Amino acid sequence: MKVLVTGGAGFIGSNFVRYWVEQHPDDTVVAYDALTYAGNRPNLVDVEDRITFVHGDVCDADVALETLRGHGIDTVVHFAAESHNSLAVLDPGRFFRTNVLGTQTMLEASRHSGVTRFHHISTCEVYGDLALDSDDAFTEEHPYRPRTPYNASKAGADHAVRAYVETYGLAATITNCSNNYGPYQFPEKVIPLFCAHALDDRPLPLYESTRNQREWLHVIDHCRAIEAVLERGRIGETYHVGSGVEASIEEIADAVLATLGKPDSLKKIVPDRPGHDRRYLLDCTKITKELDWAPTIGFEEGLADTVRWYADHRGWWEPLMDRAPVVESSWGDAPPDSPATR
Repeated sequence: MKVLVTGGAGFIGSNFVRYWVEQHPDDTVVAYDALTYAGNRPNLVDVEDRITFVHGDVCDADVALETLRGHGIDTVVHFAAESHNSLAVLDPGRFFRTNVLGTQTMLEASRHSGVTRFHHISTCEVYGDLALDSDDAFTEEHPYRPRTPYNASKAGADHAVRAYVETYGLAATITNCSNNYGPYQFPEKVIPLFCAHALDDRPLPLYESTRNQREWLHVIDHCRAIEAVLERGRIGETYHVGSGVEASIEEIADAVLATLGKPDSLKKIVPDRPGHDRRYLLDCTKITKELDWAPTIGFEEGLADTVRWYADHRGWWEPLMDRAPVVESSWGDAPPDSPATR
């Protein structure tokens, strides 16, 4: 296979690139990334000699088409997305540009370049949220009910993928995943943010709704699931990828502090962001039964290993801290480069 990975310098994308070259050493891998604030070339430093890197924007049709044709790509794995809900509250336009128009641009380029397989990575958040006292889980047939600009932009991207399957016969699949964690995650997201703050004895910002829950999936288990869908998944289908393990933000903070031997007094309550979802949980029966996939990394073990990774890689995350465009308590302010401030 000749695989193009969009968002290949991001968190999940770089882990997937690394996973793929290790598991499929005879394949060609091209990492394609615009290197926005969360894109980071050092994420790929240990595989640079085994891949090709292309600095490209998924919204640039000419560069996308040239890259696909020039490298003879037959498979696209589409991770590239703006993904931080907090930033989406402050600057929603960039999310619809990248997540909807960028996905459509890559679909169109794939259609015209002879790509025979397109896989799109989506999120559990397209379905909205679940009540905290509910035993429900989202299935692949659940109606979309996005509640934030990020969620809505990913929902729009999913619909674009399905339209290209139905209208043009593009051989595409979708996975909706739960919250990922693991190494190389940009320190705006909760686990690396908590790790960085705790390591420096700074307050860990917890939203007022500390009981809100997320389902947590190790990034390597996610990579394995995508591999299963590429190899055995049915064209046009959507598969859910989750762990079944839920934890609240306060439980995450407690686990990070305990692993690092830091005091509970570092926890600090900050105002909730607008549209803060309560709970997500995916029903993964379909991928388990059809593709024989199941997560292999236990949450307690995986989280502890992740916390230790950030403790051991200060040189990786420390230079990134000033790149984060959002202060989690300043919901009345737009980021400096937002259209709202021009």
